[in-house]
Amino acid sequence: MGKYIMAEENFRTISGEDKIFGINKLAQEMIQKVGKEKVANATVGTLLDDEGNLVVLSSVADALKQLSPNDFAEYAPIAGIPSYLEAVKKAVFMDYEPGCHLEAVATPGGTGAIRNAIQNYTRRGDIVLTSDWYWGPYNTITQELERRLNTYSLFDQEGKYNVDALKEKLEQVLAFQGRALIVLNTPSHNPTGYSLTSDDWDQLLSVLKQFAADSSKKIVLLVDVAYLDFAGDAKEVRAFLPKLENLPHNLLPLIAFSMSKSYTMYGMRCGALLCMSLDKAIVDEFKLVNSFSNRGTWSNGTRSAMVVLSRIFADPLLFEKVVKEREAALSMLLSRGRIFTEAIEKSGLTMCPYHSGFFAIVLCENPEAVAFEAMKEGVFTVPMGNGIRVSIASISEEKCREVPEKLALAAGRITR
Repeated sequence: MGKYIMAEENFRTISGEDKIFGINKLAQEMIQKVGKEKVANATVGTLLDDEGNLVVLSSVADALKQLSPNDFAEYAPIAGIPSYLEAVKKAVFMDYEPGCHLEAVATPGGTGAIRNAIQNYTRRGDIVLTSDWYWGPYNTITQELERRLNTYSLFDQEGKYNVDALKEKLEQVLAFQGRALIVLNTPSHNPTGYSLTSDDWDQLLSVLKQFAADSSKKIVLLVDVAYLDFAGDAKEVRAFLPKLENLPHNLLPLIAFSMSKSYTMYGMRCGALLCMSLDKAIVDEFKLVNSFSNRGTWSNGTRSAMVVLSRIFADPLLFEKVVKEREAALSMLLSRGRIFTEAIEKSGLTMCPYHSGFFAIVLCENPEAVAFEAMKEGVFTVPMGNGIRVSIASISEEKCREVPEKLALAAGRITR
């Protein structure tokens, strides 16, 4: 963007059309010309069936249809409906009950949770730390709040979680500002599909505890679990949660929860930020400052979505229907991931370590040129860093087999 006329720059870098939406627009234009059978639109960040239709859990849709006018017309409390906040805790922790104080505040989706965490646990001008592969809006949110995003290498040379790189960057950030907020997207990291292992978690928390031994430092670990229910076995993917319950008072875990993926309610914008601590004063403070932020930005959340989640967890039969439907969708996604990974190996291309999730990163030289070359063959992906993001969630199993080969051919034409 050039010189501002009436608006103020406010330390932001604002470009034109969003890259992902721009490429998606090109895919839609080709679909209109040649038909959707000849196009693989792997840009979309939502789960689609093999016909390209949005997967919506019918059990959740039915619960929405049964709402009374008051359920969607009345204001929700600033912090969220109490029954919703209890349902959020169950949605995140399931049968596990943390042995510490736990509090939640409603937000518009996981994005709102991330926004509130950055606003309340960093200062203007602070550095926010995340990995070099990250969801683009992390940078947008930090800029909007007049913070700066800094990154460390997510993977080491062996393709494992790079705890040493985190340690090095964290030391620099703490030396500079005395506090740090780390954004960690796991399980099913967007955009690589990596999930931290139990060993990764142990190493990470060991490093954070070392820095927290200095009581003058403040460390906040924000775990973005947007893809929690599409990462694999429900209990296994939540196995890291007990590791967060017995941390020093100056090492605070926060969890960003979203209803978008787990309950296919992308457009209703409902989520929550959760806080765990052995110190009750810290979780009380959390409730106060985040309620204040809610009032000062969006004020109230989406009551209808809150009521639906409350009813899901209050009705065992409805809950069972939701889980069964979601497991079927998860099975479809996991199958696509296996097929795509196998096809990558056959194509000769390489990808970032992938466990599960909506996205995968195919590594290549000159990703912008390769991605645009592949568009000629009807393959639409998103160039990102030194790779190409492929939305496994939005393409069929058949196209999961085809896309790697077409990307390999496109890369071959570019390098000739």
